[in-house]
Amino acid sequence: MLKDSKAYSGFSVDDIPRAKEFYATTLGIDVGEAHGMLHLRVAGGTPVLVYPKSNHVPAEYTVLNFPVSDIEATARELAGRGVTFERYNDDQDESGISRGQGPLIAWFKDPAGNVLSIIQD
Repeated sequence: MLKDSKAYSGFSVDDIPRAKEFYATTLGIDVGEAHGMLHLRVAGGTPVLVYPKSNHVPAEYTVLNFPVSDIEATARELAGRGVTFERYNDDQDESGISRGQGPLIAWFKDPAGNVLSIIQD
C-alpha cells in the first residue's frame, strides 16, 4: 500500500535556529525552513524533517548517517569546524574513527544532542 510513497524521516531538536546554524554552516547541508521546521536537503533529494519539541530528549541512537568517500579527511574537516567526535568503544583512533568490525565510522552530536555519524562509503 505505501511502497511507492515518498517517505522521509525526521527527528526533534530543542532549538531550531541553533540547529539551522549547525546543519547549514558547520555541516554544509542545504537547509530549508517552513512552518517553524527545518528541511535538510541531503543527497538523493529526500528531505529530512527537523522539528522543534519543547520537551526534546536527544536520541540515544544514530539518527542520521552521512556516507563519505574519505572518512579521515572528513573527520579532520569537521574537527576543524568545531565538531567533537564521541567515544563509544576502545577501537576508535585518535580522530574518533571506529576501526573495529564493520565499516569505518565516527559519531558526533548536533547541538540538541542527537547522534549523527560519518561512515566510510
